[in-house]
Order: sequence, then C-alpha cells, then structure tokens
Amino acid sequence: MRFLDEHDVRSVFDIDTAIASQRAAFVALARGEAWQPEKILGGYADDPDSVFCYASRLDPASGPVCKFGSINPGNAGSGLPTIHAVVAVLDPRTGVPLAFMDGTAITTLRTSAASAVAVEALARKDAARLLVLGSGVQGQAHVAALQRDKGYAWTGMWSPPGSPLDAAVGRLREQGFDVEPVRSLSDAISEADVVVCATLATEPLFTARQLRPGTTVVAVGSFDRHRCEIGPDVLRAGRHVVVDHAPTARQNCGPLVADRAQSASAELEVLELGHVLTGAVAGRSDDGDIVTYLSAGLGVQDAAAAWSVYQQAELHGVGRSVG
Repeated sequence: MRFLDEHDVRSVFDIDTAIASQRAAFVALARGEAWQPEKILGGYADDPDSVFCYASRLDPASGPVCKFGSINPGNAGSGLPTIHAVVAVLDPRTGVPLAFMDGTAITTLRTSAASAVAVEALARKDAARLLVLGSGVQGQAHVAALQRDKGYAWTGMWSPPGSPLDAAVGRLREQGFDVEPVRSLSDAISEADVVVCATLATEPLFTARQLRPGTTVVAVGSFDRHRCEIGPDVLRAGRHVVVDHAPTARQNCGPLVADRAQSASAELEVLELGHVLTGAVAGRSDDGDIVTYLSAGLGVQDAAAAWSVYQQAELHGVGRSVG
C-alpha cells in the first residue's frame, strides 16, 4: 500500500490535473459510467460540526474510493482547515487496498477545480469581474483555480468582519494572484460577473436583487441542509439551477431544501453539470441569464481525484510504499 501525505498529494495533483479529473467525473456521471451512491452527512442537531463519508467509483477500470472526514467551522479561528479527511483507494479487480492518502488536499483541490469546470461551462465568455466570498482555504483555492487561465480584469475577496481577509489576500498576492480585499459586499456584488460563495454561512449573504443580469453564482458551502449562503430567491432568479448531481443536491443543498419548504410555485428546473458538459442540455440560454451552480460535493469527484493521484504517485514513486 502507498501512503501519501498532503505534500505528496499536492506534488502530483496540480490544478490542471485536478480540473481534468473533475471534468471526467461529471461526464462519467452523466453517461451512467460512474457509481454514485448516497453520501453520509450529518451530526448532532446542536453541534456546528459535521461528519461525512463518501464511497464511489469513477468507472469499472478504476478502483473503488472512500473518503471519511469531518467539517469543523470553529477551526477557522485557529488557522486550521475547516475540513479534514482521509481517502482509501482499492484495486479495481481484487479489492486489495492500494493507497491511503490525505483527503484534505484532495477536497480543497477537487472542489475548486470543479468550480473552474462549472464557470467555464456556465459563465458569460466576456465575464471580467470575479468576486469570491470567503477567505479561508476554499476561498483562496478558488481564486487560484479560477485565475488559472482567464485574465479577469478584477478579482475581489470578501469575508465577514473579524475574519483574516487581509492575511488571505496577502498570501494570494505572494503567490502571484491579482486580488483585492472587499469591504463593501453590496457594492462588489452589484458589479461582479462571477460570484463564488465559499463559506459555511447558514443565512444568505446577498439577495437576487443585488445581482446584475448575466451573473454566474457558484455556491460550494451550501452542501448541507442547514447551510444557505444563498436563498431561494437567487435560485429562482434564473431559468434553472445547475447542480453536480440532482438527487444529492435536492436532498442536501440548503437553498434547494429551503425553496422546497417555502415555495408554493412551480418546482425549480434542476440540470446536472455533466449533461451541460456533454451537450445534452444548455447551461446558459443567453448573456442576460442569472445562472446558479450548487455544489453538493460527490464521492465520484473524490474517486476521480484519488485515482488520478494514485496513478501519478505510482508513476513518479511519490509517497511511502509499505508491504
């Protein structure tokens, strides 16, 4: 078995590799090649922490993957990642354990890479202003992933008062990313073309009325029923909502759960990103549409990422081999 720590994972899983793995995951899901069961997610009702467990398989040629981890919002105050996880990879034919690897790096990179895939598929081609809400690990990872091959004229980062916004912006600038701290969220929202929500907020951060026509909204922190970075009004501002996996999103994503509980109008049309990528459906009808992408987080994303990490680690001899 091969053991890979965070440094090992990052050494073989750069952003280009991560994006390719996530595109493969969504396409495999859309084509019915992936095995994607329901995920386990929850915790005590009065506890802000959550536990999750995802098992999945990208396709018959790759091995089963399971990720187990915990979400601890309180870690943000101590500078620790709010998500920690471990990932196990099994042989596709024999089931023999092949690798055990750090899941925190995989989660960070695959989540931001998936958002990059979504933005490429859904945003207006002339989108020039990127706003990222959240200055934590995911917020910073999203700036890096979304600036990878698109020259935004302006990139801003906002986070709630008291959070280490300036420190996060400083780290990103040291890495060569052009990003500015945002003090007035309402002003920045009204001028943004792409808005990424990478927080653990349980109440909406803005309203649909604050968005300009043609905005693309990506919400990655609304993966649990009680987490609602955006409200149903944002979902209903567009003709449809795009998600990673419709059954998982309907069951788990807070804004969809809230819409179902509050709305007496027609049910929202929910499209899957994989079907947009394969050309089966159009994610954006015209440049004036407000398009929202909700990320529930899927086991198949981890399966694609971990299998890619394992193959690269084997090829380059990365990690510690035992047995």
